[in-house]
Amino acid sequence: MELGLLCRSLILLWALPIKAQDSFPYMIRILPLSSVPLQPDFQDDQFQGKWYAVGVADNTIQNGNESNLTMYSINYELKEDHSFNMNTTLLRDNVCEYSMKTLIPSFQPGHFSLHNLRSYRGMMSYTVRVVATNYFEFAMVYRQKIVRFKVYYKITLYGRTKELSPELKERFIKFAKTLCLTEDNVTFPVPVEECIDD
Repeated sequence: MELGLLCRSLILLWALPIKAQDSFPYMIRILPLSSVPLQPDFQDDQFQGKWYAVGVADNTIQNGNESNLTMYSINYELKEDHSFNMNTTLLRDNVCEYSMKTLIPSFQPGHFSLHNLRSYRGMMSYTVRVVATNYFEFAMVYRQKIVRFKVYYKITLYGRTKELSPELKERFIKFAKTLCLTEDNVTFPVPVEECIDD
């Protein structure tokens, strides 16, 4: 009941009249961050380290069960100022790809923004929130970015290993649905060894 009411409320917030969109083309639909929970008493020193992307829910994924996304890894390297270097490693077209971003903490533990935002062309905002974690087994992380007035958001289910329990995967799907995504927006990447186990 409450879940349905939340989704209907979010849909109503997003349902801007066509006329208003024509008058104000710069208006964008953003998921209110207040609707995305934060891990209570977030401990950055316990969160740091290597994680595997075991599940991905994304507003751009259309047929999750048919997705051929391969598993990737992310290493969160904690710095003295409590920011993180976020190093991502993935296999794409048989080539290892690496990227690094620096996440700056906000006044809320577990909530981060992208450092040096202006150096990313077209990027208007980039937010990361640690939704839930027990630090040693799993984490759920929400990421929202706005690029050229388009909003992209993703929830990633991380594992310290490449396999998580069916119960955690089901919990992940249920959480994605609270953000008005469907099972078609969810995929569980294919485990690989190349690149991500280096």
